[in-house]
Amino acid sequence: MPHIRVNNLDHYYEQTGQGAVLVFVHGAFADARIWEPQWKHFSTKYQLLRYDLRGHGRTGASDLAHYSMATYADDLSALLDALAIRSPILCGLSWGGSIAQTFAVRNPERPRALILAGTAVSIDLTMLDKLLCYVLFPRWMMSLTIRMMSVENFTRFSFRLARLTRGKHWLSRDENAQAYLEQCMLRMEKSEYLKIWNAMYGFHTLPLEKITCPTLILNGEFEPKNTFRHTEEILRRIPQAKARIIPCASHAMNLEQAETFNNFVDAFLDGAG
Repeated sequence: MPHIRVNNLDHYYEQTGQGAVLVFVHGAFADARIWEPQWKHFSTKYQLLRYDLRGHGRTGASDLAHYSMATYADDLSALLDALAIRSPILCGLSWGGSIAQTFAVRNPERPRALILAGTAVSIDLTMLDKLLCYVLFPRWMMSLTIRMMSVENFTRFSFRLARLTRGKHWLSRDENAQAYLEQCMLRMEKSEYLKIWNAMYGFHTLPLEKITCPTLILNGEFEPKNTFRHTEEILRRIPQAKARIIPCASHAMNLEQAETFNNFVDAFLDGAG
């Protein structure tokens, strides 16, 4: 399996195809396999790159004591440099979209286009966000919970927490998609959970006005209403941003409604040149 050493860690990655480079960045607690429906579809038109984030999948744990969103943006930047990719199209799902945002703000001249799917702009944008992360589930409480639980118990807790705060079918109405994410989470190390959650709690709104490339925001129809407030913020701040809703889809929209997701991305990239 291909690995490349960047930022003192061997990152798992895959490449295929030719043409403009389309990079897929997966969300927290998943891995690069989540992009399988897109991998098959886009390989005839683009050079594709997908990789497992630090702490996830076949990249696995690192010796770094603390993670931040900048850590992941720096990993992405170093990976692109090592593979001699200068002007990528970035497609990020959920937390992967937050990483793409961070990369684009720090390197505004580099992205050719952005696709942000189910992506937040901050952990504390809305009043509901603030209630969840500062009152009901503050950082210290989440850290203590992770430390006290086994990986198996924390995985079950995470799914219950998501259903409680985001709705029964927030992640997906597809049992296979839910089973896939559960499998990914069970393979992770407890120490990595701690560092990843710490990175999430440190994510705040960036100067998105620096992003000048064409940007597409995708949301599933069944995302919580709070998600669309984040979309409004992106539309307000990024000059060339536009949004689409994928019918009959939840958060894992690229798996649930792969054909519609792919068609929306195709149309956007064709228009973006």
